[in-house]
Amino acid sequence: MVHGRPHVRFSLRWVLALLAASLLGIPFATPAHAAIAHKAPFDCGKTFYANNWSPGHNPAGSIDWQTYGSDAINGENVRASAAGTAHFYDAGSVSYGKWVEIVHSDGTRTRYAHMSSMVKAAGSTMSVAQGTKIGVVGSTGDASGPHLHYEQRNSSGVVDTSPTVDGVTVSLGQKKAITSSNCGGSNPYSAEEVCGSGFDTIDSAALGSAGQVFLLYNSGTGNNCVVTLKYTNVGTASAVSAFLEPQGSSRTTDSGSYGYYAGPVKRSAPGVCVKWGGSVGSTTYTSPFEHCG
Repeated sequence: MVHGRPHVRFSLRWVLALLAASLLGIPFATPAHAAIAHKAPFDCGKTFYANNWSPGHNPAGSIDWQTYGSDAINGENVRASAAGTAHFYDAGSVSYGKWVEIVHSDGTRTRYAHMSSMVKAAGSTMSVAQGTKIGVVGSTGDASGPHLHYEQRNSSGVVDTSPTVDGVTVSLGQKKAITSSNCGGSNPYSAEEVCGSGFDTIDSAALGSAGQVFLLYNSGTGNNCVVTLKYTNVGTASAVSAFLEPQGSSRTTDSGSYGYYAGPVKRSAPGVCVKWGGSVGSTTYTSPFEHCG
């Protein structure tokens, strides 16, 4: 969150145009931000029904993603429909159950509910690219069977009653089959899978749309683990790296031409700050020394 008055730069041409319009009584529109284009929150190529059923759905305008054809939705990966900061919650056996809210760059947000599991613990946050895996479809909370409850909200929190996903607008009372083109993050591996049993994600950083680097920790062994997942050219060998550096020790790096990920880079660092990061192509991330617990 940025506090204080935002800094706005006006060109002389823009100011003169505004002045002229004001004197002539002509309405003048200020430049607008382009709307965020949301993709279906599933693996690339998956098709599911988007059901904006009405009346009786709470809140009105939310979508229930449901099974289409023979491809059951239960257990499917849930992916970010657009980039932003993901916040993880767990309402237990009521309401949304396990759910995530992603706040996007323009202040709008999306919600994903009733998941059987999430990639981070409740109370956590992480930066996500479009297509980043955030959980798995389930039926937690007050869900009547496995499905994904999905909402698009404006910056004031009001639900869009006719959300558009993958270029398809689903208005109140409509049910449409939508095929996901959310292909940027369609890496079949997860950071937890690469690091192995006992590791949980404690931080991550998006590498634009190219990929994402993850920091994980195993509380049982005191080991950290870093993995960089590719979200572009997935399956094709290209430059990718991951590194981990406990404070006061040397840096360990895995870099090369890989199809899916770099790492896992594991180091024991109980009670020691770590610097971590990675790259996909020319896009890189390096953290400060942090996570010192």
